[in-house]
Amino acid sequence: MAPEQALAAFAAEPSEALGFATVDHHRALRQGYPEVIFAEGKTPDQVVAIADRLAAHGDGFLATRTEPAHRDALTRRFPRVEINPLARTAYLDPDVALPLSSGRILIVTAGTSDGAVAEEAAVTARALGNSVSRATDVGVAGLHRILAHGDALADAAVVIVVAGMDGALPSVVGGLVAVPVIAVPTSVGYGASFGGVAALLAMLNSCAAGVTVVNIDNGFGAAAAAARIMRVGGERKD
Repeated sequence: MAPEQALAAFAAEPSEALGFATVDHHRALRQGYPEVIFAEGKTPDQVVAIADRLAAHGDGFLATRTEPAHRDALTRRFPRVEINPLARTAYLDPDVALPLSSGRILIVTAGTSDGAVAEEAAVTARALGNSVSRATDVGVAGLHRILAHGDALADAAVVIVVAGMDGALPSVVGGLVAVPVIAVPTSVGYGASFGGVAALLAMLNSCAAGVTVVNIDNGFGAAAAAARIMRVGGERKD
């Protein structure tokens, strides 16, 4: 950005109190991308108010865990907003697009039922300035399915693996690649899966060295971690 724009960004108040929320306007200066709105538990009016203040500073916004009422309110206020019902996200481009990372994040899902969590990760990763590719429905019940994606695994800079039930896929992927692997347990499964706790524990006990695990159904957290790795692991494209 121009020196005048940089000075204006630093001169702006670092936070803004809205009564029900305090918006962090310097998040992008500190971390490279703006604050993200977690919509769950907030009213549509509250989500729109936070989004409005972020957008007014040129940051655009990303809202996660939105409900239909949130998405309807955001669409009325921001006609250009990108709505993804499967991911439960709403995204508005910033005034100045983030530069793309030089590498690619590969998002791997064990089953189609894990798609919503994987989609949240994909939307978040793109919003944070990363290229994304997919390997979908490649769980260990048919090991040949993940092995067929050898080229994509070899090309990835970071791999996010999303799996429920027995949560075994991250261990398999962790044994195939040399790059960081971020495992996301999902709440998909029958009763003994305990809402994703079984997958979480399996991933935490992975025999593949170096696999990192985020919370249950936390596609956003996995993508945010991957974006941090990408920021320090390689230069950005012009």
